[in-house]
Amino acid sequence: MKKIPIQTDYIALGQFLKLTDCISTGGQAKSFLQETEIMINGEPDNRRGRKLVDGDKVQVEGFGQFQVVRKPCS
Repeated sequence: MKKIPIQTDYIALGQFLKLTDCISTGGQAKSFLQETEIMINGEPDNRRGRKLVDGDKVQVEGFGQFQVVRKPCS
């Protein structure tokens, strides 16, 4: 499982997909979410605005498993 660090309290699923290189632009998020199975903490979800927080586990069909990790600001 690859850990994805964020420096904010949450990140939207669409932005998260860009960080993980599942998509290359934010404009691709809508169609990607319609065509690809996404599991968040074991439950299916395809809302690109879904807020992901520290500890959330995201499984993206064809790309693997990721975990959101809150990185403290310096």
